[in-house]
Amino acid sequence: PEGVLYGRLPGFHLSALGRRMAERVAEYLGGRDVTHVVASPLERAQETAAPIAAAHGLGTDTDRRLIEAENVFQGRAFGVGDGALRRPGNWRYLRNPFRPSWGEPYVDQAVRMRGALDAARDAARGHEAVCVSHQLPIWILRSQVERRRLWHDPRNRQCTLASLTSFTFIGDDIVAVTYSEPALDLVPPHLRAGARAKPPQGAGAGYGA
Repeated sequence: PEGVLYGRLPGFHLSALGRRMAERVAEYLGGRDVTHVVASPLERAQETAAPIAAAHGLGTDTDRRLIEAENVFQGRAFGVGDGALRRPGNWRYLRNPFRPSWGEPYVDQAVRMRGALDAARDAARGHEAVCVSHQLPIWILRSQVERRRLWHDPRNRQCTLASLTSFTFIGDDIVAVTYSEPALDLVPPHLRAGARAKPPQGAGAGYGA
């Protein structure tokens, strides 16, 4: 709400539109051989996972390794066009975008996300698993798997709301990564992959993290 960065704060739930997106993903995955559904402990991730699990007669497991990246700006308005980058008090957190200095190191995100992915693979061995996480950790995991640098321009992440980043295994080895957007028509244009986020315009407006 009003541009606040949720981060790992509790109490932020899916909106009505978010619930529609989650239902769309559940429909999209309805015919898949899903035997395991696991999610970040944050409410919005659990609520996204619920209809997917229900469509396959499953419960939702929780893996803390799927949680959102830690960020010192969580709970604060921080985004494109709001002046946050011009505030001297923020500069000490912005000194190193390659680590990054404002939050959880990219390498740490890659390690924990790969651990969660491998655990889900083992839980659904021979079938399919669905892991519900958050944009930045998902993108970092994909970047690590595809051997790209981990530091990046966040506006260029190919990981929009309710998208699916899929990892195909043969044995324990990842052999393919694919991407799909089953709820794209429901995603506001400024929140789609590669879009330039808009600053909030009055009460109730928001933009992507």
